[in-house]
Amino acid sequence: MKIISKFFLTSLLGWKTKGEFSDIKKSVIIFAPHTSYWDALYGKLYLMQLGISYKFLSKKELFFFPMNIVMKLYGSIPIRGVKGKNAVRQVASMLNNAHSLHVIISPEGSFSNVTNWNKGFYYMAQKANVPIMVCYLDYRKKEIGVKGVIDNLDDINTVMLQINTMYKGVSAKYPDNFSLESIKH
Repeated sequence: MKIISKFFLTSLLGWKTKGEFSDIKKSVIIFAPHTSYWDALYGKLYLMQLGISYKFLSKKELFFFPMNIVMKLYGSIPIRGVKGKNAVRQVASMLNNAHSLHVIISPEGSFSNVTNWNKGFYYMAQKANVPIMVCYLDYRKKEIGVKGVIDNLDDINTVMLQINTMYKGVSAKYPDNFSLESIKH
């Protein structure tokens, strides 16, 4: 599957992979920008070519019959909004109980333009004591890959500033629908 997904992503679809996916066994991966359903396809092909163990966090509302079958085959697990149903504890427990697992989330939480990203990814990583891996899709450059890894999770504002710096200049499929986090000082 690794070779096939790499062939589809790079040779047929023309995307370039950038950055190093380190030897980290567990992480919370944020993938942005997320302005189109196409992002999920390219992201899936990218992750498949890496040959890592991963799960996508998806809105619980997408898990209705028969869509729930597709979502599970895709590698998604249903999650309630991070503000309810103890999603942070659920994901931290999954990571703590796995030998190797990367949990993927889109911090924007919507295809529309938002300046207040959902910070659940930060609290999930912090509670599970795993790094945040910052991955991206850039439609203008037709690149997909890793921007960096954030290990120090002591201060959420510092982490969000790092993330903003990494995503600066990245072009979404629908650029008007992507904004960086509005940092409050």
